Amino acid sequence: MTTATNTEHVELPITGMTCASCANRIERRLNRLDGVTASVNYATERATIDFDPASVGADELVDAVEAAGYQANLPADEPEAASDAPGDDPSAPYRTRLIFSAALSVPVLLMSMIPALQFDNWQWLSLQMATPVVLWGAWPFHRAAWTNLKHGTATMDTLISLGTLSAWLWSMYALFLGDAGMPDMRMQFELIPQAGTGSSQIYLETASIVTTFILAGRYFEMRAKRRAGAALKALLELGAKDVAVLDADGDERRVPIEQLHVGERFIIRPGEKVATDGVVEDGSSAVDMALLTGESVPVDVHPGSEIAGATVNLGGRLIVRATKVGADTALAQIARLVTDAQTGKAPIQRLADRISGVFVPVVIALAVATLGFWLGAGQSATFAFTAAVAVLIIACPCALGLATPTALMVGTGRGAQLGLLIKGPEILESTRKVDTIVLDKTGTVTTGKMSLTQVAVAEGVDADEALRLVGTLENASEHPIAQAIARDALSKLHALSTVDAFVSHDGLGVEGIVDGRAIVVGRPSLLADRAMHLPPELDDARTLAEARGQTAIAAGWDGGARAVFVVADTVKPTSAEAVARLKQLGLRPVLLTGDNRTTAEAVAAEVGIDEVIAEVLPADKADVIRRLQSGGRVVAMVGDGVNDAPALAQADLGLSIGTGTDVAIEASDLTLVSGDLRAASDALRLSRATLRVIKQNLAWAFGYNIAAIPLAAIGLLNPVIASAAMACSSVSVVANALRLRRFDAQRSALSSPRSM
Repeated sequence: MTTATNTEHVELPITGMTCASCANRIERRLNRLDGVTASVNYATERATIDFDPASVGADELVDAVEAAGYQANLPADEPEAASDAPGDDPSAPYRTRLIFSAALSVPVLLMSMIPALQFDNWQWLSLQMATPVVLWGAWPFHRAAWTNLKHGTATMDTLISLGTLSAWLWSMYALFLGDAGMPDMRMQFELIPQAGTGSSQIYLETASIVTTFILAGRYFEMRAKRRAGAALKALLELGAKDVAVLDADGDERRVPIEQLHVGERFIIRPGEKVATDGVVEDGSSAVDMALLTGESVPVDVHPGSEIAGATVNLGGRLIVRATKVGADTALAQIARLVTDAQTGKAPIQRLADRISGVFVPVVIALAVATLGFWLGAGQSATFAFTAAVAVLIIACPCALGLATPTALMVGTGRGAQLGLLIKGPEILESTRKVDTIVLDKTGTVTTGKMSLTQVAVAEGVDADEALRLVGTLENASEHPIAQAIARDALSKLHALSTVDAFVSHDGLGVEGIVDGRAIVVGRPSLLADRAMHLPPELDDARTLAEARGQTAIAAGWDGGARAVFVVADTVKPTSAEAVARLKQLGLRPVLLTGDNRTTAEAVAAEVGIDEVIAEVLPADKADVIRRLQSGGRVVAMVGDGVNDAPALAQADLGLSIGTGTDVAIEASDLTLVSGDLRAASDALRLSRATLRVIKQNLAWAFGYNIAAIPLAAIGLLNPVIASAAMACSSVSVVANALRLRRFDAQRSALSSPRSM
């Protein structure tokens, strides 16, 4: 639990739910408590609760769940590995009952349907085989129905229990007390009428086969639900279990990961997982970041590089100092974001929740009305009973309850695998409406780091010598431009000289002595003050660079200007492709930056953006978003810095680059962990695909119940067929959601916006 102002937050694992009606009932009971706001997710089997501890205690929340007939535990009481234990597979009991029931039900069905198999008194053998199926095979349904009855409620299990027991009890009455000479009253629409004395009055095959079909549906539904949450479970399991810690005296000891503390140093050998987030202190290697970013290309790390826990060291030995442990790590934060998204409810789910809350009582009323109507219309008791049982069994609120959360589970889980984090289900609707996407330039379209792009030298000057002298001098400065030149010099020359008499002139440049030479580096005006004027070839290089929006730095020694160094914030190699993908999604890209218009337009032209908004102060970025919105646009914003946070929050959809700041990530709706702008189109595609699957599921769930219940009520559906259809309804919804596991973020050809 975490505290925020006067409210505490807790997530309770719930057991015993069997359909969406259960979740709806628990949610209503919790929300009746003072100071409680609760949401219960049937697919994830968790209750997400915000409550005022001054009004209600955590134990009272558990008591409220148990008072509704279900079980709950506070997180501290929940075994951490409970869901991972093989014996705790919730589908296992259903598998055993399914095999047993199928083995006994099939012979009953065959004897009922095939006259050649109906030997004398075959009905009694059918009774002996069907009874264990109805009483033991369907026991989970009867037990849940009885528990619900004690609490004055009804669920899907109530419908199943009523239907199967009614068919079995009717058959018992016909066999023990019925008139064997009664005319055949078997429903006229039955596919294969029964034959044999007394067969017209028994429904043993209905009771047993219905039980078997529903057990099969429940079994496959649970297996599919576990698969739906497999991505998040796998993510949580990928962290290292132990770590090799270095003591102060340099000795190595291996300890469980839970005993690692911030500030401690640990060793990562080739092939090992990085134990936790940290900074490399010694060694160089390539690290597989695919777990967090979805990118398959390894990232080179060296002393000073930040490294994330659960990534894999592919190369050399690394010594890392831990900066974050436990719940503060990047992996834990990603898991938390995904969990929050999965436990939330999309606006589109509200209607389904309201319907599922009254679904079962309405179905029971319809079944009773069906029975009364047909009896009143002069139909036989058998016909009326068959239609009523079919109504009970065909109805399926489970599909309504599973339609949204299973799609969210699979979609957000797949997103986590690809480094795309959807903050909550309400975000999905926004992705469909967006028509404009604003891209912050620095750190989003560009690398956000200055780099040396050109060295122009005067006649007779060696470029490498110029780079060595100027790089050595600039290495003594902290200015970003100076550091860009120094980095390039060091990477190319591998070693630099030393500086004497270093002097920095704020806003103008620096000067000092390198290898006995007096070096001046900075604005041309600084060199002019020392009587060092740019020759024509260097002045042309400076003019051309500035026309491109780049920064030109002059350098002089030995009494004259000798070189011009061109520095720029370079465009990311993938930005042009990313912009093209966004356009293919039907979005209008806009470049937003505080840089001058010349620089901004040069970057925009390079990546294919036509609309540029430049020279915007950080505080005014949110105002730009508001102006676009007031013009009728639905705006998405992509940014990475602290100054982007207000604009991300103002936008209809905020996307943060995961390599940016925590503030930007917190203010956004979608997080692109990799920092690759191409992931923006992937995130939008995945969100739209998830929303599309949700709508397909809800359309199927509503359409199925709207069509099936009337057909059953008018006597057009045999209960056996009804049970098979009901079982398939829930499974089909989950299976449709599982298609999102195949979402591919690597395709270069995207679907048109119309298909999204």
